[in-house]
Amino acid sequence: MSTQVVTASVMLNTGELVSLQGTVTDGTETELQTSGTVGAGGGISATSLGTYANGKSITHFIQPVSASGQVQYAYLARRGEILRCIEIGGSEQMNEPVSIQPVQLQAGDSIRVLTGAATADIRQVNYNVICNDGTNAIFTAQPGTGTSGSTSLTHILSGQGLGESLTGRRVISHYATGTEGARYASGSVLLVNDRGLPQGGVLVNNSSNQQMHPTSIGGATVMLNWQAQVVLIA
Repeated sequence: MSTQVVTASVMLNTGELVSLQGTVTDGTETELQTSGTVGAGGGISATSLGTYANGKSITHFIQPVSASGQVQYAYLARRGEILRCIEIGGSEQMNEPVSIQPVQLQAGDSIRVLTGAATADIRQVNYNVICNDGTNAIFTAQPGTGTSGSTSLTHILSGQGLGESLTGRRVISHYATGTEGARYASGSVLLVNDRGLPQGGVLVNNSSNQQMHPTSIGGATVMLNWQAQVVLIA
């Protein structure tokens, strides 16, 4: 299987800048650890970000999580759950620093990342969600090559659909990434209710061409049996 070098850079509340780097296998979710390469005569051994900066807070991503190829998603994990979705970018484009609500790190916290380069991976679409109660979630799917029909996205950890995962919660910020937005109705991931009617949605952004930014537009209060879907039109 192919591999990619993934990098990122975070700023802590102390003003410290922490570089992250790792070689990851496409299609396999991997931890992105601190980089041991920061300059001649210096450096630290690769370790989990939470262990390295225990008790300190992330305030900015100076460089979003990026790779030479396609980054599908990234998130900060705590005790096996998604603590915070992390914005991604592309190494061949200009990325702006990203300011975030400070997140205090704990030992054991880690940044998880998934890349992809195979044909099916390139078709993958990923939907990142932040809810009014602080819940962060990521849903994903790999639509087929057809030109009609819909594909529902499922949670990367539980395998559940949108409604099963987030019933009663309101989506206050979200973003979607992928490379085939032109194949989808409205170019978007749609939030579809139990009658098949769109109640919200967000454009699919190709992060290799343009840095993605979360938006509050198109959010909704999720109910049971709702789905996050892409509808194929091309």
